[in-house]
Amino acid sequence: MVPVPEHPVTVPLLERETELTAARHAVEALCADTPAGGVLVCSGEAGLGKTALLSEIRRLAAGRCTVWSARGGEAVTSVPFHVVRQLLQPALTLPGAVDVRELLGDGYEIIGPALGVAPPDGQADPQGVRDGLDALVLRLAATHRPLVLMVDDAHWSDLETLGWLASFVQREDLPVLVVIAYRPEEPTGDTAEFLRAVEAVARQCVRLRALTPEAVAGLARAALGQHADDPFCREVWAVTGGNLYETVELVAKVRDEELDPVEDSAGVLRALGASARGTGLIARLEELGTAATRFAWAAAILGTEISLDLAASLASLSRDQAADCAQRLRAARILAGSDPMEFVHPLIAGAVYRAMPSATRTAMHGRAAWTLTQAGLGAAAAARHLLEVHPDDDPELVAQLREAAAEHLAVGAPDAARRCLERALLEPPLPEEHAKVLYELGCATLLTSPATTVGHLTTALGMRGLDAGRRVDAVFRLSQALTHNNQTREAAQVVAAEAARTAPGPARMRLQAVHFLWEGVQAAEDDGPGRSRRLAETTDGLQGRDNSERALLILRAFDAVARGENAEEIVQICDRALLNGRLAPGLGWTNTEWGFEPPALLGLAYAFADRLDQAESLFDEALRDFEISGWSGGHLAFAHALVGYLQRRRGRLAEAEAYLRESLRLAERVGNGLPMHWDAACMLIDTLLARGRTDEAQEAADRHGFAPPYPSSIVVPDARCVRGRLLLAQGRTKEAVAELEAAGEALAVRGRHNGVMAPWASDLARAVAADDPGRAAALAAYVRDRAERFGTDTAIGESLRCAAALAEGERAVELLAKAVAFLENSPCAYEHALARVEYGIAARSENELVRGLALAEKCSADGLVARAGEALRSL
Repeated sequence: MVPVPEHPVTVPLLERETELTAARHAVEALCADTPAGGVLVCSGEAGLGKTALLSEIRRLAAGRCTVWSARGGEAVTSVPFHVVRQLLQPALTLPGAVDVRELLGDGYEIIGPALGVAPPDGQADPQGVRDGLDALVLRLAATHRPLVLMVDDAHWSDLETLGWLASFVQREDLPVLVVIAYRPEEPTGDTAEFLRAVEAVARQCVRLRALTPEAVAGLARAALGQHADDPFCREVWAVTGGNLYETVELVAKVRDEELDPVEDSAGVLRALGASARGTGLIARLEELGTAATRFAWAAAILGTEISLDLAASLASLSRDQAADCAQRLRAARILAGSDPMEFVHPLIAGAVYRAMPSATRTAMHGRAAWTLTQAGLGAAAAARHLLEVHPDDDPELVAQLREAAAEHLAVGAPDAARRCLERALLEPPLPEEHAKVLYELGCATLLTSPATTVGHLTTALGMRGLDAGRRVDAVFRLSQALTHNNQTREAAQVVAAEAARTAPGPARMRLQAVHFLWEGVQAAEDDGPGRSRRLAETTDGLQGRDNSERALLILRAFDAVARGENAEEIVQICDRALLNGRLAPGLGWTNTEWGFEPPALLGLAYAFADRLDQAESLFDEALRDFEISGWSGGHLAFAHALVGYLQRRRGRLAEAEAYLRESLRLAERVGNGLPMHWDAACMLIDTLLARGRTDEAQEAADRHGFAPPYPSSIVVPDARCVRGRLLLAQGRTKEAVAELEAAGEALAVRGRHNGVMAPWASDLARAVAADDPGRAAALAAYVRDRAERFGTDTAIGESLRCAAALAEGERAVELLAKAVAFLENSPCAYEHALARVEYGIAARSENELVRGLALAEKCSADGLVARAGEALRSL
């Protein structure tokens, strides 16, 4: 065996005072009496000493902090959560650590698969996994404080880890110090975007520079002796360009060759330096022999945590031969460690990998995939190697990639699943399997790229290979993707076309229900009254015997609410859509067969029918189910919006505002301008107007783009009505009238007359009363007529309050007294408070004003509180 040098050249930290000062300040802040976490970013070209700097930071923190570290690898960038598993491994394996299930708690099923400590099952929401990791690290930070998390070579981190880190470091209460090191020339695409996000919140970003000639001379003399002369040291700098890694390697070779570090030896330095990189490194590797070269190739294929046995298998060597090769490579400063091993520097790993003959590299990746699969490590572990194998019409490889994609989806890594399925298409799949792969690819991209999903599912539906059940599901998911992509009309058309070609039965009924759903939630449709008639005819006599019937009943109930039909009859329809008073199995919030839209519409139907208890039960269940399931993206955002709007209907305005702001915060993590943004923003603006905070309402409108053009799907409450109310509150009456008139025209064409869901007519009556009292009276009469038909205490009370606003004297007092009587029985406390205050003002009643003031304060209706207080003072 070749002996390893007893005194390897150490890597000193020269000319790094600025970087070390930043590190000391960060560690001191973390260890202060009032600890402050933060982010420290170190960047620099390959070989400038980023790893050495991180090692010094670890030394600075030793004895004062818990330090956990991880490292990205060029060969494992496609492995989801590879770096985060390294990073948190100590917490999961420390001696005396609590049971993993106890440590992860409610997050075991959500983040356990991502961390490799729980079996994958189903499909995890990527945002839910990120939130689960947040919660885990916050707990670990409290247990192991102060905690430092270090990631070296972050430019080669997997996207799932980088995405989580970029999100986690945005926290204002960041309790840990996160240290990131990366090469600025490497990142592209999402990797670059995530690293920019980390840098944007970093306490300090330091950029390593090449060493000066003076520093290189100091390094050379420290290793070779003070007699190293100036010409020799200057040539060392000229050969290496001040690159720390190359300088250390060159000095080590000078020592190995026992060269005298004087001017006469300077001529051979350039040749020696070349052997540390590129072709020179490969030539040096080949000098170690064929077996050592093949072992180095195998190590480069494995990339990180290089197992001696696995590398031996890939290189077709016996264990003894492999051990000898490993020793030779360690002596040559190519590999380090025993078992597992790693390359001395990523530059070496990259050079070895790229120097391999293409056919050999591909074959070794294929063998690595086979070996990992045979070892029982699963398709996901083998996937990174399968991605590198050339397409070859291999059905087994397609099956492995599909299996790997399913495992990636189960850990919350849809992008990794997408890569596997896209590679499977290149193989290509067998003709009878092609549509299935496209269907799976469409499902994998549904949450992250609706437009991509539309393309894949459309192609899949145009091919043979999908059985009847999967075809219906593909149409449903395609329609969902179109709706999420603001193409609601197209979604309805796709489902209608499929329903027309489907034979009568459960599948067709499901398609009919979905068609009615997307037609009903369009902002505009060609024949709203006709659709309502067809829906009523379809549901006539249905008792809710299966989920298709129940879904149709829900759609009928919501349509009846929008049309302003009798609320009692609507509630009866809603009740028939439940099973023993609860959502039926298969129609729950997290069920993918029907989506969350039917239960959401059911809850809204109950809410507008003044059955807030039933609505609250449903919406609380949504919040709970999404949280338990780890669905922390758009689904959880929508659940917060629903709960917030329920609180708005109850008159708990401060609580409503909190839920709605949280909804928008969650929604912003998913994207911008999506339907969920419109709903939450509309609900928030409506709530802020009820609180009397007009300026804040306008700020919310500006921030979330709440202005024409409106989305293709409906917004609850009606977007135009809320914007018209905002304009009225700002005194922009002419603009408000135009907006409210447009709202009324659009709703009337569709036969929608619910004055609680869309209060355009009552607001318009007040707006035009001064200039056109006759029109105002007609509008008020319309409001009253529709409220009587709907029949809820809220609708009737609000219609009476509208009529009172147009009356004077005793007539106004009389109407307000009736409004108070109805609204006192309504569950909508804010509307009751509003009527009570207006009644007190009109009747000049101190008692009514005091009662109204108390109600307004309980509702957190600040503007109404001020109005009632002023009226009391004027009595």
